[in-house]
Amino acid sequence: MKVLFYGINYYPELTGIGKYTTEMAEWLASHKEYDVSMLTAMPYYPKWETNENYKNKFWHKEDIKNVDVYRCPIYVPKNPTAVRRIIHELSFFLSSMVMWIKFLFIPKVDLIIFLSPPFHCGLLPLIYSKIKKSKVLTHIHDLQIDAAKELGMIKNKNLLSLMFKIENYLINDSDYISTISTGMQKRIERTKSINKEIFHFPNWVDTNFIKPLDKKESLREKFNIDESKTVILYSGNIGAKQGLDKIVLVAESLQEKKDVLFVIVGTGIGMSHLQEMAVEKNLENIQFHPLQPYNELSNLMAIADLHLVLQKSEVGDLLLPSKLTTILAAGGCSIVTALPNTNLYDIVQNHNLGNIIKPDCTESLLNGIVDSLEMDLNEKRKNARAYAIKHLSKEEILSNFFDKISAKPKLTDPIPSHTSLQPNYAEMGELVGQE
Repeated sequence: MKVLFYGINYYPELTGIGKYTTEMAEWLASHKEYDVSMLTAMPYYPKWETNENYKNKFWHKEDIKNVDVYRCPIYVPKNPTAVRRIIHELSFFLSSMVMWIKFLFIPKVDLIIFLSPPFHCGLLPLIYSKIKKSKVLTHIHDLQIDAAKELGMIKNKNLLSLMFKIENYLINDSDYISTISTGMQKRIERTKSINKEIFHFPNWVDTNFIKPLDKKESLREKFNIDESKTVILYSGNIGAKQGLDKIVLVAESLQEKKDVLFVIVGTGIGMSHLQEMAVEKNLENIQFHPLQPYNELSNLMAIADLHLVLQKSEVGDLLLPSKLTTILAAGGCSIVTALPNTNLYDIVQNHNLGNIIKPDCTESLLNGIVDSLEMDLNEKRKNARAYAIKHLSKEEILSNFFDKISAKPKLTDPIPSHTSLQPNYAEMGELVGQE
């Protein structure tokens, strides 16, 4: 069975959609009945800068772990405003069109897996599928248009109306639809005119690779953090969806607690702003670090006594923070911003995985941190690890999903020569936090 993945993010991108697409494609390629390829852009995320190894390159093909990867050029803005993001995504749409035209003249693929966002790129696989009689699976990571509307990134009502109409067409014309959370699944069913089943296809974690470690094995020494410090960690993308300036404001309020240290690890368009805030306030209880090597992710998680999973209330069930899967696998306890009746709230509350606070409120974050530091969090940490093992297993999630949508028999054993499905991100010297 020939399978083509189509999306803007892929290896060596280490966070967000690119990480999961890479692991999915390589996992599928490890099974001998699948011939897997990927059509994607030059890697740029989360730094919003073209990867050094791909600069000044145009359309080309490379072989990465049994996956034929087709690369297309893309415009990457240094400051990705709403308008520049639209141009950025449009540039990939246009450059990838060259490859779609080429694909029309070679043997067809049986299944196209389109990774959304960007949602409008789904037009190209649908056109191809009409001509070549292929099946299309649209896998939705974020409800991109809804999020842009709720965050005020796009305010033109006519443009939003047009985008929603295109989105509905693309979703309904796909043969299969899947999304990463039950909350998003319900949101799609409630707000979109969908005439078919929506599969729940959650993000996963390799619980053998990401696991609890002792503080002595953590990156505290690397970051010059004393073992006596209580560390509150945010690790991941630093963008518009999290409202991370509140971390700096809370750090300012807790300056007198000399044993408490805030650590922010990541990259993104908001990093410099947070650093400037900390400098202006002359804060000594907050550290900033760049993304760390992927093979040290468990060590990074182990520095924390408490993790922060923050996002704005507007995004609600429009996306599910992928960083949570890593924290759970590492046996970490989190403070999570979530509203009642959202998928994130239900998961954390029902399984006692952390402490939930109101989004968009500095006072709630401050009180949540103070209260959490006075609690015994060991039960929550045990629950987190147990939940990851039971519900987030990479092998189980991928096997079950592809068994559902594939016309083939059950997946056979992996190709023996494929000893590990963990992407070797260290090969290119790249760094990682989480989304």
